[in-house]
Amino acid sequence: MFSYKKGCVFTTLYDIKGKNITVMGLGLNGGGEACVRFFLRHGANVIATDMKTEEQLKPTIDRLAADPELDVSHLTYRLGEHRIEDFENADCVIKNPGVKIEGNKYLAAAKAIETDISIFLHFTKAPIIAVTGSKGKSSTVSAINYGLNKAGFTAFLGGNITVSPLTFLEKTTEKTPVVLELSSWQLADLRGRGTLKPKISVITKIVPDHQNWYHAMEPYVADKRLIYADQTAEDYSIFDYCADEPGTGPECGGTWGDYFAGETKAKVLRYANVFDDENKMLNSSPAFYGVFQSADENGKFCGKVILPGMKEPEIIMRELSVPGEHMKINALNAALVLRLMGVEPEKCAEIMHSWPGIDHRLQFFHEKDGVRFYNDSCATVPEAAAAASQSFGKPVYFLTGGTDKGLSLSPLADCLTGKDGAEHPVKSLYLLAGTATEKLLPSLDQAKVKYNGPYNSLKDMLSDLKAELEASEHKDDVVVFSPGATSFGMFSNEFDRGNKYMSAVKEIFKQ
Repeated sequence: MFSYKKGCVFTTLYDIKGKNITVMGLGLNGGGEACVRFFLRHGANVIATDMKTEEQLKPTIDRLAADPELDVSHLTYRLGEHRIEDFENADCVIKNPGVKIEGNKYLAAAKAIETDISIFLHFTKAPIIAVTGSKGKSSTVSAINYGLNKAGFTAFLGGNITVSPLTFLEKTTEKTPVVLELSSWQLADLRGRGTLKPKISVITKIVPDHQNWYHAMEPYVADKRLIYADQTAEDYSIFDYCADEPGTGPECGGTWGDYFAGETKAKVLRYANVFDDENKMLNSSPAFYGVFQSADENGKFCGKVILPGMKEPEIIMRELSVPGEHMKINALNAALVLRLMGVEPEKCAEIMHSWPGIDHRLQFFHEKDGVRFYNDSCATVPEAAAAASQSFGKPVYFLTGGTDKGLSLSPLADCLTGKDGAEHPVKSLYLLAGTATEKLLPSLDQAKVKYNGPYNSLKDMLSDLKAELEASEHKDDVVVFSPGATSFGMFSNEFDRGNKYMSAVKEIFKQ
């Protein structure tokens, strides 16, 4: 695995002035744009290079051109191509995390390589709360950031959640916690640098993901493990306590949570689902410390925490406003972070109850004639889509499918066919076209599960859904769009997909 040199190519921010910087990957999601803005503001000469064309990148280019505070005379675009000399002559190349460094002739020609995350971590003095994982990391960081700000902190959120931390670097201090969502690719770009030293790290549930990139679980998880690699005994690491999904655990046996816990130097805390015997769990050896789902004195759901030195668990979470069983563990991890940051237990519960969730993740956005529409476009793995289908306590109109990214479709297939004992089979199934959908169809056909599609457009799919809804007697129905796959070719990314889905719903299902 490639490892970078320790430290950063820039000693101070003043070192940037006059340097030649090549930003590899201008993009449409804000990361490349933020890098261009940052280096222009600090007096660099910037080349923004991207294989996308000027026409494809027009929204980003227009925003940069319209900013009167930027000296765009120091900005050169190299679009629709990369040129080797732009990398050879640069003092530093800012790498897009979605570009592999191994075998890349352009990056091989660079004198120095940084990323927006590596630059940020080198210069910020803020306490870092870092989150990675396969499922739930975006919801978790959103809930943490929301909770910290509600609790009175001035906190910032960035990373894989599409906000570059370079946009707020100069606003951070020793007293402003920063919550970073870090993908495996972003973590890989930090290997060897020694700059990621989180006060608190969290690894959410691990399942197979990005296997078209990694081709095996071990290298994928190896990048995830970098989140705690440079933590110390003064820090906290939070890991899963429960069993991994069948066939997804470490080759050496045991669980990923146990594996991580045995490796980190930080204080280990765990998160767990509902326990049948709370007392047995609390009296286990070694002792359990962390958070778990339980019931209060009235038999209602709650989340509890037990930390070293505490005689009894504390309630730090009660019922949520956001649907879905899987959301409970994300919010509970957020409540644990709040507690570690000194927020009182009842305040943690109050804040988490008010958390509204986040865009593109079981996001309620429209209602028409008693039908509620949810957008879960950021569900890009089959397990997440399966969980979404079961999040409402009743059968739903379920819209799923997309492009394969090398993952087993079994978790979603087993849920839709009832093979896994899903409590609430879907009311009606609609499929978006794509290679993942093609892999899903044989399981549906074999189980004689009826479905509509596959559709090559959202509007065609939603038009047929509208006809079905109008022909049926519905009351308090729910429509959930949760692809469980990517949609390359049909959409720019999962955010573009979610926005276009919501726009199409509002057009077709007018108020």
